[in-house]
Amino acid sequence: MNIIALILFLQVDIEEKIKNAPDKSYEIGVVIGTYLPFVILAGLAYLFYYLAKKRKSKN
Repeated sequence: MNIIALILFLQVDIEEKIKNAPDKSYEIGVVIGTYLPFVILAGLAYLFYYLAKKRKSKN
């Protein structure tokens, strides 16, 4: 299965969730839950880049 098709299939309508949110706390949770995986992945990518660069300069 194509990965892009899978991502589009699993994509959740965030605007719809926020519109139907019972209160502000739920809205904040939806926003945090949406962006947190991307922040973690960016952090891991930077960590791997930093470690690889450090290892390369050591040799």
